[in-house]
Amino acid sequence: MAPKERYKKYLTNKSFIWSSVLGLFLLVFSLFINYWSGVYATVKQSNSVTDIILSNIPIYNVANIFVYGILAVIIFVFFLILFKPRTVPFVVKSSAVFILVRAIFISLTHIGLYPDIIAADVDILKGITSGGDLFFSGHAGFPFLMALIFWRDKILRYFFIFISVALGVVALLGHYHYTIDVLSAYFITFGVYHICLKFFKKDYSIFLNGI
Repeated sequence: MAPKERYKKYLTNKSFIWSSVLGLFLLVFSLFINYWSGVYATVKQSNSVTDIILSNIPIYNVANIFVYGILAVIIFVFFLILFKPRTVPFVVKSSAVFILVRAIFISLTHIGLYPDIIAADVDILKGITSGGDLFFSGHAGFPFLMALIFWRDKILRYFFIFISVALGVVALLGHYHYTIDVLSAYFITFGVYHICLKFFKKDYSIFLNGI
């Protein structure tokens, strides 16, 4: 089906439009909650703790990869769902739930940043992290969520898994996250995915089969 015909099919379906708008509303709401959770966690953050990985590896200046890597993933997902409009409601709603769940965890955990962050990294990290929003890692979790969502497409599955692991490693190399932040992201994200399957059944059906 040509892109024009594909879009016409979905943009004339009121149920699909309503579901997409609701997803965008949930996404904006989750981003708002996530922002204030990060601010709260940063204000309340306590001392740093030792870490079995960070305490035994040198720190690397990987701020550009950490920041622009996740931005590239977000942009890629944006264009991916535009190319496949049937995926919009489920992907957007799942992303919103992921962000909201992470915001809840952030507000509950206030461990301080690992102390040896490179001073040059501070400016570039502003805008993507408030400093106290550590648990759990969105850099590892979000690409993994996309891997689970697009699991039936082998190329996308392995691409997102690779990116998830790579950004998780970058987070550790730069000492931006504790090891538990990265490892727990996979388990929590897996739970988020199955919650979304349960609550957004119709959207997932459209994701798989279209209207």
